[in-house]
Amino acid sequence: MTETVIKKSLFSKIFTTLKQALKGDESFDYTSGSIKKAVILLAIPMVLEMMMESVFALVDLYFVGHLEHSSFAIQTVGLTESVLTIIYSLAIGMSMAATAVVARRIGEKDSVAAAKAGMQAIIIAFAVNSVLSIFGIMYAKDILVLMGSSVESAEHGFRFTQIMIGSSLCIMLLFLINGIFRGAGNAAIAMKSLWIANICNIILCPVLINGLGPIPAFGLVGAALATTCGRSIGVLYQLYHLFSGNGILKIKISYFLPDFTQIKALVKIAAPGVLQFVIASCSWIFLAKLVATTGGDHGSAGYQTALRIMMFFILPAWGLSNAAATLVGQNLGAKQIERAEKSVYTTAKYNVIFMASIMIITLVFGNYIISFFTNDEMVKTVAAEALRTMSIGFVFYGIGMVLINTFNGAGDTWTPTGINFFGFWLFQIPLAYVLAKHFNMGPTGVFIAIPVAETAITLAGIVLYKRGRWKRIQV
Repeated sequence: MTETVIKKSLFSKIFTTLKQALKGDESFDYTSGSIKKAVILLAIPMVLEMMMESVFALVDLYFVGHLEHSSFAIQTVGLTESVLTIIYSLAIGMSMAATAVVARRIGEKDSVAAAKAGMQAIIIAFAVNSVLSIFGIMYAKDILVLMGSSVESAEHGFRFTQIMIGSSLCIMLLFLINGIFRGAGNAAIAMKSLWIANICNIILCPVLINGLGPIPAFGLVGAALATTCGRSIGVLYQLYHLFSGNGILKIKISYFLPDFTQIKALVKIAAPGVLQFVIASCSWIFLAKLVATTGGDHGSAGYQTALRIMMFFILPAWGLSNAAATLVGQNLGAKQIERAEKSVYTTAKYNVIFMASIMIITLVFGNYIISFFTNDEMVKTVAAEALRTMSIGFVFYGIGMVLINTFNGAGDTWTPTGINFFGFWLFQIPLAYVLAKHFNMGPTGVFIAIPVAETAITLAGIVLYKRGRWKRIQV
């Protein structure tokens, strides 16, 4: 009888915690409550949020992978996503700055300063994206060719690239506002905005790509239109909750007046954060170009297919590791350094378990997963090899993500920037080039360089984490 009561009590606690995580419980104090519960409350919506972000590319990949000239379409989607990683880098950098500052202010129990900081970050986003959008629309075809696409493939897909880069503000705001909510401890709103955006994308993709009734078939362009509309609706949902005044953050119109002191403080944190991810993104762009030039259109399409699938699995792990950023930021703000450290270890443990499970899934079922996204046998062969090779380093990826988010959540964005510079530009790129070109391994050499470099980056992160500079950063 007692055992039955205990089981019911345990199930009740798990159900209640899950309900709190999905609903968004802003009453929970992340600076004093159970660390395990804190990680779970943040991680569940953050994992689901990142899963939804990765679904955007997979949905596009699925539908365009069954179009005529699918290798051109897949390559265009993949290369465009590679270029968009620069925009993602800007968005993530700004998001990290917003999360770090908002979390620190919330930890200090100053919600007004947190709200003001979030709004200043949005002002910066508008200024940056006005330039990027114009550039993307004007030079879309040249960008694809520069990335290694054939002229024929670029001609076929540049309209897709124009729309995707031209709508960069939606991408930026989706990341940035979610970063503001995460810093405030409300990861559920961030999750829901991505769910709404993806549901809209999933509904619109087949309609706009293949046509329905009076709606014409836009083909590849339809995928870009569907994704942009979905993200735009997600941003509108975020803005509604941001201005509703029901959460910790109370927004006033006056907060949108430029505060150059606050903007300078945000840029100081965001700049190395942006650089950190630009370094990584440029490395991935170089690898994509190296695969395209050594493996041709089919090699490039196979690599991009494997990369999109890998990101689908890695982004949820990134979401889980985001819990470390919020917990570290808020606990440092509350002067709870030991608690911040315990939060990092707990998050890392969960992420290792998750990534080890994903590694097994991709190694065993990789071929079946790839077959779902393309019917081109040459593309399948390359994609299977790429996915098997890259998945070997998943456990190290998981640890590395937690460490990066620990540094960034503390406002120590220079440390991971330095790690990325040496790990990607001075190690991964030269290694990939030597293996692919000098040893004539082609795309296989690139695939091998990825887990080797990521493992080295993680080991460097562990050493620097133990030195403890991140504990002493002021934001």
